[in-house]
Amino acid sequence: MYRRQPKLALPGFVLAASLAIFGLIGARPAAAQQAPAPAPAAQAPDEGTNDPYEDTNRAIFNFNEGVDKAVLVPVANAYRTVLPPVARDMIHDFLQNLNSPIIFANDMLQAQPNLAAETFSRALINTTVGFGGLFDVAGKWGIPYHTNDLGITLATWGISSGPYLMLPILGPSNPRDLVGDVGDSFGDPANIAASHYHKLYATFARSLTSGIDERSRNIESLAEIERTSLDFYATIRSLARQRRAAQIRHQKDDTPNASPLMSANPLPGPVTAPAVAALPKPTGPAITYSVSPQPTSLSDLQKSSMGR
Repeated sequence: MYRRQPKLALPGFVLAASLAIFGLIGARPAAAQQAPAPAPAAQAPDEGTNDPYEDTNRAIFNFNEGVDKAVLVPVANAYRTVLPPVARDMIHDFLQNLNSPIIFANDMLQAQPNLAAETFSRALINTTVGFGGLFDVAGKWGIPYHTNDLGITLATWGISSGPYLMLPILGPSNPRDLVGDVGDSFGDPANIAASHYHKLYATFARSLTSGIDERSRNIESLAEIERTSLDFYATIRSLARQRRAAQIRHQKDDTPNASPLMSANPLPGPVTAPAVAALPKPTGPAITYSVSPQPTSLSDLQKSSMGR
């Protein structure tokens, strides 16, 4: 008897994120049972951070940092060493082009016809003239890339982000964006094709390559942020929210991506030291100085003394 195969497959990164959420939700009541009555000196979490699971999030963050230093950064460095910049740019452009259908769909869901036209034009030009998206010809022709996803669409529709979450391996997120990631993964034509033809390894390879490419573009930036941060966890939390807020407003942002495995968005270059302000130039006439010649003999010295 023929058994119909499912047309959609849940990518590995979405499954891991879902398990992480269930773990966080399950841990909350357990902690409530074990914890005694709050001490008088205890303070409620800062509402501005919206991080009720901070203790758990910090533990996961420390785990992620260990994986990042032991695995992701060495692999990203090897990726940059083995592949020349031209090859890395081709991979980056190809992955961006694969995201075009999801970006276009969310442009339309947000009633953004101008963005939708840009996305469609980029996909058409780069897929044809750009040899399947290996070259960003549209960008050179003045059609900029922008990111979009279902999480941004839900935010545009007024849905709250919910509490801050630190997902294992995947990094900063929140329930709204997690739901958006699941929806985008089910609607992605590349994932649908991979599932239909039983090539699920292609989905995993795409996510893995995207994460390595993303991490390789932020090695120096995140290292500098870690070096100068008093609380690296709090800094990453703030940066992740700034970056996401800019994406929701469809604004360009130079904030490094702290969760490379969650998306393949374009990244800025390494963080550079702030420039020192130049000293003001004088506006008046130049000041000149003259120095009297030094006496060369005893008689000259006597004449100089008598003249004073």
